[in-house]
Amino acid sequence: MAHTAYRETAGILSEQLREAVLDHDAFDRPIKACELARCRATCCHDGVYLSAEEAVGVRSLLEKHGEALKQYGLLLPDESIVEVRGGRSLKTATREARSGELADDYPAHFPPTRCVFLDREGRCGIQRLSMDQGREAWFDKPLTCWIHPIVIRSASRERARPLVTLVSPDNDPQRALGYPGFASCTHCGRPDADGKKARQVLAAELEMLGLLSGRDLLGELNARRV
Repeated sequence: MAHTAYRETAGILSEQLREAVLDHDAFDRPIKACELARCRATCCHDGVYLSAEEAVGVRSLLEKHGEALKQYGLLLPDESIVEVRGGRSLKTATREARSGELADDYPAHFPPTRCVFLDREGRCGIQRLSMDQGREAWFDKPLTCWIHPIVIRSASRERARPLVTLVSPDNDPQRALGYPGFASCTHCGRPDADGKKARQVLAAELEMLGLLSGRDLLGELNARRV
């Protein structure tokens, strides 16, 4: 059974996962589970990066199911649903946030925007469409969207194998002068002493990554901590 509409993208990710090192310490870090009433989908404020395959899929969803998506209350643009960022990167389009849509503690360095697939309550229209049509909840969602806040870092000169981890305020790869970071600043990505261990909170995501890669990532994380 296929678990995602984006098989080519999943295949590339699966190769990385099969070779990857698991950052056990990172997944023992306490975080809070996603609660839309609290976070208001802060992680989706700037859209999501897309592979070429995912960009085609997202455009196809709009062409085939545009009316169904609009019935969810989405404010879909008349222009392209996929934007080009930085000259070549593809991302879902965004819109200005309406009053009451952002979290009370929304990071000040994030632009006040929303992915166009979010409804007023922060629910994902793509996920709702998949479920309403009898598919798995994440089937049509871009992979980097539902994986968040899990990060798969590619092999490099400093790292012989890919690394499956969670970033922290100290090592957030998008941290820059005047920009404290991205994943480590979202509600589900930042450490929270009142939360549970990340491997527990993100069990569903880890299980799905395991199904895609044929590797029991969650089992490995739990086995080391018995």
